[in-house]
Amino acid sequence: MRQRPETAGGRSDGPGVDILRSLPQDDWRRFVENHPLGNVFHTPEMHSAFGRATKHRADLWAAADGSRVLALLLPVQVSVLGGPARSLATRAVVYGGLLHATGAEGVSAAEQLMSAYNGGVDRSVLYTEVRNIHDASASQAVLRRHGFAFEPHLNYLVHLEEGPAAVFSRIGKRTRKHIRHAQNQGRVTVEQTVTPEGLAECYSLLCDTYRRARVPLADLSLFEAALEVLGARGMVRFTRAVVGSTTAAVSVDLVYKDVVYGWYGGTDRRLANESPNEMLTWHLLEWASREGYRIYDFGGAGRPDVPYPVRDFKAKFGGELVNYGRNACVHSRLRLQAAELGYRAYQRIIFGGGRPSRSSGSTGEAAESRSGGQGRVESRSS
Repeated sequence: MRQRPETAGGRSDGPGVDILRSLPQDDWRRFVENHPLGNVFHTPEMHSAFGRATKHRADLWAAADGSRVLALLLPVQVSVLGGPARSLATRAVVYGGLLHATGAEGVSAAEQLMSAYNGGVDRSVLYTEVRNIHDASASQAVLRRHGFAFEPHLNYLVHLEEGPAAVFSRIGKRTRKHIRHAQNQGRVTVEQTVTPEGLAECYSLLCDTYRRARVPLADLSLFEAALEVLGARGMVRFTRAVVGSTTAAVSVDLVYKDVVYGWYGGTDRRLANESPNEMLTWHLLEWASREGYRIYDFGGAGRPDVPYPVRDFKAKFGGELVNYGRNACVHSRLRLQAAELGYRAYQRIIFGGGRPSRSSGSTGEAAESRSGGQGRVESRSS
């Protein structure tokens, strides 16, 4: 039976376009799969995983003409705190960016969609951030007209089409030496885990990593939902590097179409001399290249004007440096200012003294972390 979509007040001012708060999954999936810029964060499966996670609320806004989806916005409300403090600790993140059909019809639908979103956004949301993981130049005019200012943000994309040998040759000379040395020593084993027990070990290391960065980590329920919902479709991989019996590095990666997306990661600094992070990263690149994937997306490399050691680590793997940036709209400046003060106090109470990660932002914007002593701290969902 065809799902009846939930509307957000019927027709918009534009000709023939409905603003919807739900979509039939077949229409939704068809739009994302057929769109050249449709990515894993636009999929019903990813939306479902976010929706199952504690302190997350997955929303949907769409513009459609009948069964034709013309524009899609999937903000996820992320809260650091619950209860009365929620209105000072909630942001909305559009992880996959704004997606709309090409041409004048798609741009018009996106205009109407963003206007509706700004008029209907939950009052508890401090700001909305659109994270562009592709070239979003076609959407910039629309976003800016609706108050979403552009902010530079870097990322590395590793091209995999030429095969593992070519990918390895583009890795920095010193890093290749570390990888070969670790391979010859034979003390690091890289393995995929698909069990709840393996997930628990991965999450434990992520917790340690984020604690060092002094930023909150998503609840275990997000990763459990990813394993259940995305794992059933081969859209997520939990991979770890093990030294002896100790999990020394972890990577959680999303898989969709011809791209592998770095999502979360962490490293045990005590074992950094064994190069587990280098071994794990090379394993992922080699696997993805052999399996025919086109791109490994490192999941972010920070702001260009802020020194960021993790960017230096990712740069060693021969990827293309891009600046697709982010767009942010503040819905309540007064509450945001109060939240920034409260978040700094929260960091001091929860994580103790010292300075927070320089990649952190307000209200838990956090480590973006694919992190480790030598490695990966920027996670797309932080």
